Amino acid sequence: MFVALAAPQLARRLTRRAGAQLFPAALTGAALLAISDLISLHLPVAIPVGVVTGVLGGVYLAWLLSTSGRKGVG
Repeated sequence: MFVALAAPQLARRLTRRAGAQLFPAALTGAALLAISDLISLHLPVAIPVGVVTGVLGGVYLAWLLSTSGRKGVG
């Protein structure tokens, strides 16, 4: 689920274009799943790919929250 939500956002940040771009979002999603799979294969304990993807999503969410600030609150 994380990949479907994060891939377009990451692709938009990487390409620096406004609007959703299908091809960069698809490539970003495929790269996220491949990286998660490689990480889960090289861990000393068996952890499902979905858990690794969720952890990467949590790190990405924390980074987004820390860099966005509190605009418009008040």
